[in-house]
Amino acid sequence: MAFRKCFLTFGLFFTFFAFGSVNGLAQSNPDKTLSPYFYVQGDPRVDSLPLKDTRVDVAISGVIADVRVVQTYLNQGSRPINALYVFPASTRAAVYGMRMRIRDEIITAKIKEREVAKQEFEAAKKEGKSASLLEQDRPNVFTMNLANIMPQDQIEIELRYTELLIPIDGVYEFVYPTVVGPRYSSEQGDTEGKRVKTAHLHEGQQPTSALHISTRVSAGLPIREISCPLHQISPEWASPNVAQLTLDDPDPYQGDRDFILRYRLSGEQIKTGLLLFQGENENFFLYMAQPPERVKIDEIPPREYIFVVDVSGSMEGFPLNTAKQLLQELIGNLRPNDYFNVVLFSGDSTVLSEHPLQANRDNIARAIDLLDQQRGSGGTELLEAMKRAVELPHENGMSRSLIVVTDGYISAEKGVFDYIRENLGHANIFSFGIGSSVNRYLIEGVAKAGMGEPFVVTNEAEAASIASRFRDYIENPVLTQVKVRINGFDTYDVQPVNLPDLFARRPIILYGKWRGPITGAFELTGQTGNGDYSSILDVQSAQPDEGNRAIRYLWARSRIDELSGYGASNTDDASIKEITSIGLKYNLLTPYTSFIAVREKIVNPQGDAADVNQPLPLPLGVSDMAVGSEPELIWMILLAAAFAIPVLVRRRVGVNSFSDMAAK
Repeated sequence: MAFRKCFLTFGLFFTFFAFGSVNGLAQSNPDKTLSPYFYVQGDPRVDSLPLKDTRVDVAISGVIADVRVVQTYLNQGSRPINALYVFPASTRAAVYGMRMRIRDEIITAKIKEREVAKQEFEAAKKEGKSASLLEQDRPNVFTMNLANIMPQDQIEIELRYTELLIPIDGVYEFVYPTVVGPRYSSEQGDTEGKRVKTAHLHEGQQPTSALHISTRVSAGLPIREISCPLHQISPEWASPNVAQLTLDDPDPYQGDRDFILRYRLSGEQIKTGLLLFQGENENFFLYMAQPPERVKIDEIPPREYIFVVDVSGSMEGFPLNTAKQLLQELIGNLRPNDYFNVVLFSGDSTVLSEHPLQANRDNIARAIDLLDQQRGSGGTELLEAMKRAVELPHENGMSRSLIVVTDGYISAEKGVFDYIRENLGHANIFSFGIGSSVNRYLIEGVAKAGMGEPFVVTNEAEAASIASRFRDYIENPVLTQVKVRINGFDTYDVQPVNLPDLFARRPIILYGKWRGPITGAFELTGQTGNGDYSSILDVQSAQPDEGNRAIRYLWARSRIDELSGYGASNTDDASIKEITSIGLKYNLLTPYTSFIAVREKIVNPQGDAADVNQPLPLPLGVSDMAVGSEPELIWMILLAAAFAIPVLVRRRVGVNSFSDMAAK
């Protein structure tokens, strides 16, 4: 064993040194895909705690999915064990409940500060008590720690979470992720990457647990079509608005692929809806304006686009070339009554024009010429560029949009997000990331703050298709100068404070709290291509429903996202304190709160349980090469060495070919 480890260590060092010498990658352009493997060595002597069964009940009401997951584990061995199990969830999930059942005893988990929960779990583990601890490691990866599971004990863990479904291109999508794929992290300080490392079954090996999913969709409008691309489903229709779905496959072992449900609604007009929940101490509402599925060209208001383009040093090459192509396509397809401008930024900013330019042939050529002159240099001052763009004079009555094109290599992202939220009433803001390793935190954070979706191009081959999808997404504003006035209905803690335009691909959603009688109206106003628009929704048309309980968790989740800067690693102390407070008040799993369940009965007085890193199935179609194994690594090392040695010798002796080396 010691010899093998030494051999592997030496071989890996030699391989990386050799490739670094050949390509110069170690110094100039580290390519993290050179070695996308990690190896988790399990102990075959340790008994396993396999997941035997997963049952998922999904209730979709309007735009809210409420999910109940029950997972059953069984200690099939002959001694007590502790287990770490890693599983995924939606990035929008608000986890609000957990229960643990051991035989006939049910323990409801309590939400506590993360460190307090961890200390209680470790104490229970040491005392020989059965316990479970649920923690959030990433927004979409959770870890479940189980302690002192006795031989033949069957453990049932129930999780409850909710999430908001936002349609893209008119399609609603609910995803229940079934497995965490292999993760690779090369950064030494990446503690998150280390936490999500787990063992996996071999390629093609069937999951050991059965998967049962039942879904009820109550859409509020007629469902035009419904599909499930990776599983067979059997829909039963209670009405045109309501469908009940179950998996229709004799094989229950399908936990190696995500469950993805998509559906589309009928509708040719702007639709508004209101959901109410009346609690013991607080009442919550959710208001949504849904755009029509199809928009006629004369219904689209005149548009103004300001392209805020990163021309810093990190954009040199493929990113900047792709940015030029993107702008050529976007600007070149504007209508004659549209306007545009370009702001280039690096260490400072350059503006194409101090006034909006009409999208005619001469102005478009002028913009393209300015872009063609850029070569990429300097720093990346995004916030100042955005401020300059927003402050530029603009035409009245237009849908104004800022398109931020960058690789995202900046700091102070939270300041950018705050500025976007504060100025949504002045401009729509969209993000388009370009680069092989973009700062996704910035790109996705800009999109979330702007109430939109992120778009990222990682290579030249996909640039054209993604740019086309991006253009489709941003080019159809249905309603501009959007205002929602709440008359006669006492609301507070409403978010967002400012609203973007209503686009054909994107609804408007408003959360908040209310008190007093259920009376009054929501009035939606704005401008269409045909003039003024107004619609009134009577509050009394929507009665409080216990099934809308999830709104309180979605409101809290939304507030947490804002406080955390959509996942910032440098969240300030005041925000951490408020996030923790919200997590405790609303019973929510957060980066700073965890669920802890302890069975008070001492079942393992000796406390000598064995630790297990529970293996997960590989995602369907993923090979063993994603996680690696010692024989594979050894052969890779030997092959790399066989290739690298002649090259190193050739460089050492100053020759340029194998024939030269032979001659020497």
